[in-house]
Amino acid sequence: MSSSVQRQDGSGALPPQKILVTYASRTGSTAGVAEAIGKTLTENGALVDVLPMQEVKAITPYGAVVAGSAIQNRQWLPEAMQFVQTHRGELAKRPFTTFSVCMTLAMRNGEKYRPSVLDWIAPVRRLVRPLSEGLFAGALDIGKIPAFGDRLKFQLSVLFGVWSEGDHRDWDAIRTWTNELYPQLLTPQAYSE
Repeated sequence: MSSSVQRQDGSGALPPQKILVTYASRTGSTAGVAEAIGKTLTENGALVDVLPMQEVKAITPYGAVVAGSAIQNRQWLPEAMQFVQTHRGELAKRPFTTFSVCMTLAMRNGEKYRPSVLDWIAPVRRLVRPLSEGLFAGALDIGKIPAFGDRLKFQLSVLFGVWSEGDHRDWDAIRTWTNELYPQLLTPQAYSE
């Protein structure tokens, strides 16, 4: 799934740079968050490409990058970590931010786990320091989980009330985070690695 969304702002002038929103997803929940971020940035007047990380050939055409991943087993997906490692030097030269989608945040009292989730993405932070880090709950559709063992674990977790199946993404929180982030993405400056 990829999309290229372009829009002029109210003055009719195009923003001076293009923003890449890229993601790694297993069951589509993170892809949906990436699309929502791209749509919100576009509504703010930005030129945006929303692409899976595996489809990104270069980041040099972009003035800013928003990268996101699902969290599985307390870490970003391997292809997301590989993306950051591969593009580390270029990411450090432009506004860069991350978002993570994690079912732990959908648990009862999930907000108390926010510091732990932040710790799980420390390896990303060690490679490139992001301007901001969005943390969002995901969606749980057990039928989309590919591995039988993982499906069984989630079914038992649902049965015991740890999680509930369904879409737990907070679209208002995603839009609010993106709206607050947008001005920072327009500020060209180098960041330390």
